[in-house]
Amino acid sequence: MKNLEALAIFVRIAEMGSFTHAAESLGIQKGRASNVVRELEAQMGARLLHRSTRTVQLTEDGRSFYARARALLADAEELSVMFAASQAPLSGRLRIDLPTEFARSTVMPALPTFMERYPGIELELSSTDRRVDLIQEGMDCALRVGGIVDETLVARTLGTLRMVNAASPAYLARYGVPHTLEDLLAQAHRMVHYTPTLGSRTLGWEYPTGQTYAVLALPGSLSVNNVQTYHGAGLAGLGLIQAGLSSLKPFLHSGELVEVLPDLRPKSLPVSIVVAHRHNLSRRVRIFVEWLENILTPYLDR
Repeated sequence: MKNLEALAIFVRIAEMGSFTHAAESLGIQKGRASNVVRELEAQMGARLLHRSTRTVQLTEDGRSFYARARALLADAEELSVMFAASQAPLSGRLRIDLPTEFARSTVMPALPTFMERYPGIELELSSTDRRVDLIQEGMDCALRVGGIVDETLVARTLGTLRMVNAASPAYLARYGVPHTLEDLLAQAHRMVHYTPTLGSRTLGWEYPTGQTYAVLALPGSLSVNNVQTYHGAGLAGLGLIQAGLSSLKPFLHSGELVEVLPDLRPKSLPVSIVVAHRHNLSRRVRIFVEWLENILTPYLDR
């Protein structure tokens, strides 16, 4: 490999999905960016990018190369600062993915303090409830709620998110307040279904039974794929919901929502920080992860 600059150019192209935009962001000519990729592909003996008139995407070989390139760039950055004082100013770009509700209710209110403390860091925050591909989408790290199904990711669990059952006063006035599982059926209760992918099978109403958890097939005519929309449906009286206590606390305190079946709460969900590779943990990634853990700690059980 001639130099790390070529890797940095390739990584930026892969992350932005465009030779033109990547070149503009780096202050170089588009032709130079194209030449760099061609030279890398010649050195590797493999095509790294699929090119079309509209999009640029990583090939399978490109995905592997991209992961190693990011790791090498992170190592190079770490090497460049390893002898510097620990209080040396941090700079550079961080790409983070957060669940929508955590981003809105917890991270954004606290973010000004982080930005003031580290003005040299440029943050790119993705906020979505789908499971992003950290390598394909160029994320330094992501906050995940729920089990980690991709065994190739490196995860560190921060705690668990306590879940509650809730409904609006208007809904409960119409259907009644359930006190048992039997009441859910006898009173003809309905739930709002949450599913990351619309059209997929809905999970039903989760409840504890002994040392495990089971699911009741509770009816409902509304399915959503966004946590904030899910909360909004509960507030609108469209059905019972099961959601994280931390995000519902303001509504429970104001009386806009009422907790029901407190002895039959669904299973707490693990909250984890994930990275695609241990070498992605540059100093600025570690600093951000430590800050994120501190602001989330009051909302999580250990």
